[in-house]
Amino acid sequence: MSEVVLVDARGHRCPVPSLRLRKAMEGMASGARLTLLATDPMARIDVPYLMGDLGGTVCGVEERDGVLRITVEIGVAPTD
Repeated sequence: MSEVVLVDARGHRCPVPSLRLRKAMEGMASGARLTLLATDPMARIDVPYLMGDLGGTVCGVEERDGVLRITVEIGVAPTD
């Protein structure tokens, strides 16, 4: 199993958490996993939309002590 990349966006507001996640995904292969740490509750809504646009999947969402841990898997981007 490959290592999960951690993207720390705690303390930042929308759209920064999604933008940091998207930036971290650049150049990564399909099937790679990343975990976003975010304190902005909008990340719970924004990240699934981002992954839908990019053809990825949200694998899990956990919240502990006000910090969201959103794990995603990169998929194959849909073609228009």
